[in-house]
Amino acid sequence: QVQLRESGGGLVQPGGSLRLSCAASGSIFSIRDMAWYRQAPGKQRELVAGLSDGGSPYYGDSVKGRFTISRDNARNTMYLQMINLKPEDTAAYYCNGVLAPTHHKTVFQTYWGQGTQVTVSS
Repeated sequence: QVQLRESGGGLVQPGGSLRLSCAASGSIFSIRDMAWYRQAPGKQRELVAGLSDGGSPYYGDSVKGRFTISRDNARNTMYLQMINLKPEDTAAYYCNGVLAPTHHKTVFQTYWGQGTQVTVSS
């Protein structure tokens, strides 16, 4: 099976930093698009950052200048480097990917991770 798994969340003080990872596992032939979303209690889910294969990254307005998205294709892993974290960054962060399984090399499907919690508090 194809699976995305986030890691790296936790509790951090305001102004601190965290790096989230999203590892893709299973029978994967190709990864086209990857993105990070987040959702805080009582708020709508929002796009944090996205990166298409060969394209330039996109960031939500609230995280521009503080977050950086990147991919390591050799490891089938995506990262979200977060600096100068603020209490309003507190949310569950989800990995999203558009992948082609090995047995369906021309069929791209959307996958979601289970989420990792980021809490910014003093």
